[in-house]
Amino acid sequence: MKSLIIYRHAKSSWDDPYMNDHQRPLAIRGLRDAPRMAQRLKKRGISPDYFISSDAERAKVTAYITAENLHFPKNNVELTAVLYHASASSILKTVQNIPNDKHAALVFGHNPGFNELIETLGGEIDNLPTCGQFGFIFEVDDWEAIGPENATVWFVDYPKK
Repeated sequence: MKSLIIYRHAKSSWDDPYMNDHQRPLAIRGLRDAPRMAQRLKKRGISPDYFISSDAERAKVTAYITAENLHFPKNNVELTAVLYHASASSILKTVQNIPNDKHAALVFGHNPGFNELIETLGGEIDNLPTCGQFGFIFEVDDWEAIGPENATVWFVDYPKK
C-alpha cells in the first residue's frame, strides 16, 4: 500500500508584485498556516517517509516547515524544478518514480497542476487552497502502478476547514 498527500504551498507574499515568481516567499498568513497544517497531519498519525517539493521558494519553505513539525530531516526533502507549475501528467510521472521502499509520500507544489492531478486520480475538488492537503491511498506495492484505477480518497484538509 502507498499513501500520497498532495500538499499545495502555503500562502505566498505579493508585497513585491515585480518579484520573480519562483523566488516569491511565504506571506505572514502562510508562515502561520504551514506549521498548523503540519500539526494536523501529526494529529492524524501521519508519518511520511518521503518528501518531494517544487524548488520554488514558497513550496520549499512549506515543505521544510512541515518536515520540521513531523520530525523528518529537512536535508532529506528532495527539491526539483520539475514540480514548478507542472502539469498533472508531469506530477504523476514524478510520483511514480518515488523509490518503492518509501510508503508514505508528501508532494509539495502548485495549482493548477494539483487540481488537475486530484481530478485525474478520481478526487473531487473545485480548488485546492493554499496550504491545502489532499490524501490518496493506493492498494499497490509499486509507485509506478498508481493511477485512477487504484486510488482511494483518504482525506482533504485546508486551513479554513
